[in-house]
Amino acid sequence: MTWSHFPYFALPAVLFWIVGAWYSYRERRFSTFALTALGILIFFAYIVGMWISLERPPLRTMGETRLWYSFFMPVAGLITWSRWRYRWILSFSTLMALVFVCINLFKPEIHSTTLMPALQSPWFAPHVIVYMFCYALFGAATCVAVFMLAKKNIPEVTRIAYYDMIDNLVNVGLSFMTFGMLFGALWAKEAWGTYWAWDPKETWAAITWLCYLVYVHARPHRPTPARNRFCLWFLIISFACLQMCWWGINYLPAAQGKSVHTYNIK
Repeated sequence: MTWSHFPYFALPAVLFWIVGAWYSYRERRFSTFALTALGILIFFAYIVGMWISLERPPLRTMGETRLWYSFFMPVAGLITWSRWRYRWILSFSTLMALVFVCINLFKPEIHSTTLMPALQSPWFAPHVIVYMFCYALFGAATCVAVFMLAKKNIPEVTRIAYYDMIDNLVNVGLSFMTFGMLFGALWAKEAWGTYWAWDPKETWAAITWLCYLVYVHARPHRPTPARNRFCLWFLIISFACLQMCWWGINYLPAAQGKSVHTYNIK
């Protein structure tokens, strides 16, 4: 499997996700689940094929992490839809996945068949995969927050439902992020001899984790309109910190030539 095969898997997968999202609005539950799941399986088949051909997990370059983000967006969307029946979530997850698919289609990455020694740890793959899943959940929660801040006169019942939705997404996302940090600490201990070294990326990971932890503790406590609005803005700030942790760190002067996490800057 090579990068040239990507369109033959990505385009059918996206098509199934689009049709599945359309069926969700028509309350066709079986068709929604089946078509979305089929698209996920097709996309995952490409990831497995790349994994086999590269002889390593496709997690090294930014293009490869975008591949996983494109995969986990519909996975997170399908899980959220199955659990809470938020009809819009599949449209959002499909749109976000399509964005990353298009980036990889128009800017294909060069895939090396080898990994540097630090990336050959068994903790590397679960660390990145779990993080990609929590990124997908936080992305969905942030979009709902932006919608609530932008839209005026939302009925109170609907507003409460939206807050519950955001809280559910953030709670699950924070749980996965915590596991991701633990896996990362175990990986760091094996690769560099220490669980935590306050590398620039580790510092931003800690900042991001603390931001979402603050949201989880602040939002349900004495909810007032002003407090809830502050929490929505704080959630957007938290997502900005997440972007800095994910890819923005690669462009910080403090990380150039010093951070052990800048191996995937391509």
